[in-house]
Amino acid sequence: MTILVTRPEPAATELVSRLRNLGKLAWSFPLIEFTPGRDLQHLPHQLAALQPGDLVFLLSQQVVTFAQPALQHHTTAWPEALNYYAIGRSTALALHTVSNLKVDYPHARETSEELVRLNRLQQVNGKRALILRGSPGRELLAETLIERGAEVQYCECYQRCEKHYNGAIEGRRWRDRGITTLVVTSGEMLQQLFSLFPPIDRREWLLHCRLVVVSERLATQAAELGWQDIDVADGADNDALLRALR
Repeated sequence: MTILVTRPEPAATELVSRLRNLGKLAWSFPLIEFTPGRDLQHLPHQLAALQPGDLVFLLSQQVVTFAQPALQHHTTAWPEALNYYAIGRSTALALHTVSNLKVDYPHARETSEELVRLNRLQQVNGKRALILRGSPGRELLAETLIERGAEVQYCECYQRCEKHYNGAIEGRRWRDRGITTLVVTSGEMLQQLFSLFPPIDRREWLLHCRLVVVSERLATQAAELGWQDIDVADGADNDALLRALR
């Protein structure tokens, strides 16, 4: 098994390092990178406008990476009287580390589908909810909260920017290195990976690789694109991906 990790840095290099320490052949090939979001300057005001008991949602670790310095720049802290929710354990831990606040999160998969199933989110009528995310983002969480009677606002804390590669050159590189397993952690990156390589590389190599993804939704998307050997990790963090790759 020779593994290509397409998730962004620094998570990609960390996972590759851990895989190599286990004696596996692995390389990093990040498909996107992150830059500051357009709404960061408004975040302190948006948090301050919330009332005790209102809801704040963090949809990735990158939210904390970009939001924390923005709050520090304005000498502002995360308000203690709000209820915080994260998409998964790693994101919850990232916020807790910088704020010491309690953060609730789904203990199954790191998806919006699991997040909206939390018991405490079934009764949110009259609450205000601030969703901290990247751009673009899925709308399932906001739509569900609105259906349950909450008033929803967004804050774009970071942007995902596609990294550009020469598909023909990269196809030769990774075929020559004998890549047989691909790690993909978002639908955006899955489509980007599929579209990057020339059709001959897709037919002869890419679609024959084992694909490790982080949700059933991604697995369905991958099957529609033509992959057949698809495994779903039990989470989106590197620990879960490592378990799937062992």
